[in-house]
Amino acid sequence: MRRLWQPWQPGQPRDSRATTGHPRPTVDLQKFDPTAKPFSFSKGKQYDKDSVSQLAEALDGLQNIFYADRRFKLLVILQGMDAAGKDGTLRAVFGRMSPLGVRTVGWKAPTETEKAHDYLWRIHQQMPGAGEIVLFNRSQYEDVLVPVVNGWLTPEQQTQRYAQINDFERMLSETGTVIVKFMLHIGKDEQRQRLQERLDDPCKHWKFDENDLKVRAQWDDYQQAYGQLLGATHTPWAPWTIVPANSKTHRNLMIATVLREVLTNLELRYPPGVPALDKIKVK
Repeated sequence: MRRLWQPWQPGQPRDSRATTGHPRPTVDLQKFDPTAKPFSFSKGKQYDKDSVSQLAEALDGLQNIFYADRRFKLLVILQGMDAAGKDGTLRAVFGRMSPLGVRTVGWKAPTETEKAHDYLWRIHQQMPGAGEIVLFNRSQYEDVLVPVVNGWLTPEQQTQRYAQINDFERMLSETGTVIVKFMLHIGKDEQRQRLQERLDDPCKHWKFDENDLKVRAQWDDYQQAYGQLLGATHTPWAPWTIVPANSKTHRNLMIATVLREVLTNLELRYPPGVPALDKIKVK
C-alpha cells in the first residue's frame, strides 16, 4: 500500500512549525497524470467497479465499529476543480454507510453571518464528534484558493492562512481527529467534457453554474494555487493524497482503498460486553 500511495503524495509530510521562514516549494501538478490508474487491477474496468462495491461494503463494516469504538473522529476532505467528482465519490465510496455517525457538509460561499467571523469559524462548527465521520465536499481550502486566484490576499496573508490552517488541523489531530485529505486531480480536457455533459443533459442543468466557466478560464491560476497549498499544508498530522480523477471508477477505487487502510490501521474495536447481558433471555 505504501508503495502505491507515496508517489501520489506531494512529497514527504513536513512539520510546518519547524520550517518557519522556509516555505515548501510549490507542487507541480503537471507531474501528476490525471489519467493514471495506479490502484487499478489489470483485470479490467468491471473488476475495478466490483472492487469499489466490495470496498464500500468493507467501509460500512468499519464505520460500524468506528461508531461503537468512540475513541476517534474522522474528517475526510474532498477538494478539487469543478466536475472533478466530489459528489460521485460521496455516492460510490460512502453510499453504503449507515446515516448514523456519518455526515456530509457541502461548502459554498460564506454567508454574511459567516463573513462576520474569522474564516475558520464556520469550519470548526462542523467538526466530527466522537465516533463520527464527517465528509467535506470542498473545505477550508477554498479560503486559500478563491481569494488567492482573485488577488484578494497579499502574499503575506496567504502564507499566514497556510500556517493558521496547519495549526487548526494539528489541534484537531491532537484531540483525536484523524484527517485525510484528497485532492481530486482532473485534466482540463476531461473537465471540459464533463461540463459540456451538464449543458447537454437537461437533467444535469441544476449542477451547472455560470461561474464554472469563469473559474475554468482561470485554470492555470487555480493549478498554481493548488500547487502552493499542497506544498504548504502537507503535514504529518493531515497529509494530502493527489487522486488522478479522469477515471471515475479508479478515483473511487483509490479513495476507498486508502480509507480502508486508514481505518484498519486504527485497530478499531467494539466496547467490552456487559456480563449481565449474557443472562437475559428475550421472550
